[in-house]
Amino acid sequence: MSVGDEVRTVEPPSQQSLGTAAARNLATTTKSAPQMQEITSRWLLRMLPWVQVQGGTYRVNRRLSYSVGDGRVTFVQTGDRVAVIPAELGELPALRDFEDEEVLAELANRCEQQEFAPGQTVAAAGGPADRVYLLAHGKVEKVGEGPYGDETVLEVLADGVYFGDQALVDDEATWQYTARAATACTVLVLTRQDVLNLAERAQSLRGHLDALASIPAQRTNKYGEAAIELSAGHVGEAVVPHTFVDYEGAPREYELSVAQTVLKVHSRVADLYNQPMNQTEQQLRLTVEALRERQEHELVNNREFGLLNNCDYGQRLQPHDGAPTPDDMDELLSRRRGSKMFLAHPRAIAAFGRECNKRGLNPATVEVGGHHVPAWRGVPIFPCNKIPVSDARTTSIICMRTGESEQGVIGLQQSGIPDEIEPSMSVRFMGIDEQAIISYLVTAYYSAAILVPDALGVLENVEVSRWR
Repeated sequence: MSVGDEVRTVEPPSQQSLGTAAARNLATTTKSAPQMQEITSRWLLRMLPWVQVQGGTYRVNRRLSYSVGDGRVTFVQTGDRVAVIPAELGELPALRDFEDEEVLAELANRCEQQEFAPGQTVAAAGGPADRVYLLAHGKVEKVGEGPYGDETVLEVLADGVYFGDQALVDDEATWQYTARAATACTVLVLTRQDVLNLAERAQSLRGHLDALASIPAQRTNKYGEAAIELSAGHVGEAVVPHTFVDYEGAPREYELSVAQTVLKVHSRVADLYNQPMNQTEQQLRLTVEALRERQEHELVNNREFGLLNNCDYGQRLQPHDGAPTPDDMDELLSRRRGSKMFLAHPRAIAAFGRECNKRGLNPATVEVGGHHVPAWRGVPIFPCNKIPVSDARTTSIICMRTGESEQGVIGLQQSGIPDEIEPSMSVRFMGIDEQAIISYLVTAYYSAAILVPDALGVLENVEVSRWR
């Protein structure tokens, strides 16, 4: 531009039509219903068979069993020192029902802490079994001899397990397998000699051990149940054995648990703001969804009836290599007949998929309710984000047989309760207070029962962050 040229400004054209901002004042907005990210597929609630519990309590009658002391031991850690909680020693068969707290505390003090490096032998097959090992941390492999003389891993043990407990009751016991550390392990060792030395001074312990030795061995089947005497293959006039089926004297009872909340809605909101959606209905819908999410969480994690906490210790497995492999899933399936479903955290399902990819396997899918669900050996693997993932990025995979007729896992509920809106869920009007706030009590009743121990199995300590 040269000096003297005139600078011209271009005026914007005047508005020729109605703007969108003003037009929206006359328009009707299309709205969605309130959304909620917490809502999940809740496959456990959908697939679990629900049994009507009319009296609020479900009693599981079982055949009499003599198996005792098959639990796990709990420890406390202070720095690098580990100690067993004295009362937890009652999980050992030889100390079952022994209640002298002072003696148990003395036995706990006599437990010696030992560290084992990966690959180090903890106990050698054929050697004298004169001590019990309490595994505080790490993994131990039970190694035996295969059918052709080769070495084979019989089982993998992990935190909280004890082994060698026969040493406390049998002075001639020997190790039937080799216990070898698969990872760095911390164990507490209690010797038979320490127990006998203490029994010389503690009459309560001496009396307990003598009473234990005087109990005759009970005939049981491989599940620990009282044997039913039978005769087969005989000829002639053989004497047919007499028998009866004994039951547990104190069967377990499951009471329906409860999840509740009080929903509050101001009367002005309930009266005036109901178009195009009813405010009370939307508030109630999302509250019910939250209760159902909590119900599934409790069915998995509750200490009294949750699946993870009530799985029999004999049905808890450890992965052989950390990540969930097809071999581990096969082992989990083999522990029960008629498995109906796996339940796993989505990250565990992804970890299993990576292990299948490494082996060139492509797991099939099955159709369930119009959804294609991944499966292994024809058993669907349902996702469940209620199964926790620990800070160490480990989780669990559940496998179960379901149904009352199959002696499996069942859900418990009571339908037909007052003011019911869904089976075993009610909404009860509680009144309007002096601040014109309407209150509704929203309640869900539920529980779960494992009819026989082998109906449920858990693959524990599954690593979900291994990518190599």
